[in-house]
Amino acid sequence: MGTTDRLLRVEDLKLHFRTWRGPVQAVDGVSFALDRGPATVVVGESGCGKSTLARAILRLLPRNVSAYTGNVWLNGTNIMTLNEERFRRQVRWVKMALVSQAAMNSLNPVIRVGDQVSEPLRVHGVSTNKKEALRQAEEVFRLVGVSADFLERFPFELSGGMRQRAVLAMALITHPDLVFLDEPTSALDVLTQTSIMNVLKGIKRDLGVTFVLITHDIATSSELADRAAVMYAGQLVEFSSAHHFFREPLHPYSQKLMASVPTLREDKKLEFIPGRPPSLLDPPTGCRFADRCSSRFGKCVEEPPFRDVGEDWWVKCWLHV
Repeated sequence: MGTTDRLLRVEDLKLHFRTWRGPVQAVDGVSFALDRGPATVVVGESGCGKSTLARAILRLLPRNVSAYTGNVWLNGTNIMTLNEERFRRQVRWVKMALVSQAAMNSLNPVIRVGDQVSEPLRVHGVSTNKKEALRQAEEVFRLVGVSADFLERFPFELSGGMRQRAVLAMALITHPDLVFLDEPTSALDVLTQTSIMNVLKGIKRDLGVTFVLITHDIATSSELADRAAVMYAGQLVEFSSAHHFFREPLHPYSQKLMASVPTLREDKKLEFIPGRPPSLLDPPTGCRFADRCSSRFGKCVEEPPFRDVGEDWWVKCWLHV
């Protein structure tokens, strides 16, 4: 899928975890490609593999991995072939960074914010001079809309929104090409969420950073997204422009997701998705959404292909083959 000139190209990526009950197929054969610039939102129910996909790409793996295969090209280089030390020094946090879920709690409470934000520069050898690293931290703080005065404070002296901006600044300080944002506004009030989204839009516009936003909040994500990726039961089931996803999704699961989102401009009856997602310990054969799908037919007992239906719009469904 995609061409070698894409910023990121993922091919048949799998990440399974070993448990006492058997392997969990958290990410199972995911393929997609991202261009430089457009922001992509990854949506789906809890436990579908959204966060695990980002960690698989960044190689932030737990100890109980039972399978980790596939190819990931970044700027035309297959980074899956790099050893761990080279990947850590040259890719993770340098070319790709992550703002993890509950990131506000990831700041060390006894270290000043400025030292934590500037740390990636020193760890990766971008700037070995502490004074210079702090100067760059001031610049990126202004970029995320925070006064440089907060660099001298401890995390407990900052509000939730300020801490979220500080963690975002930490991810941006090495000027990575790609930044994964895992539920960046989930623990914030509505006004602070709006403020953070405005910051992200400004950074995307002014710096050209490519964002991948992982979220349950479909409505909020529409403000930033240019592309949309829909995950279900460890697989990517639809990948399209944001316009197509928000207005005319093709996969029945995507349609159900959009039907569950309230809107201000029309009075519609909200729908729900019947049943529950399958266990990733023993996912069903064929289409994994079939048991919950009102459009199910005989072919659904077979695994559907992930097919390009035009305009770089990919759907994993027998209805569109």
